[in-house]
Amino acid sequence: MEAKLMALAIETYKITLMISLPMLLAGLVVGLLVSIFQATTQINEMTLTFVPKILAVIVVLIFTLPWMLHVVLDYTKSIFDLIPSFPF
Repeated sequence: MEAKLMALAIETYKITLMISLPMLLAGLVVGLLVSIFQATTQINEMTLTFVPKILAVIVVLIFTLPWMLHVVLDYTKSIFDLIPSFPF
């Protein structure tokens, strides 16, 4: 019983990380590029860092949303299939 719950928790963490990773990586890459640009040109505008990151995350979200929905729906379906095997 405990092993099933631990496996379920580990799978949940893996899926959460897998789903959030594309957006986090996009924000990281764009933030790094903007900071290199700011260091090169010596422009220290605070809004210059946020707007490109937000736009990059939105673009990645739009492109990966069908895949993310597919992963979450498959995982939800597998959890519902596991419900009868857990004794309450």
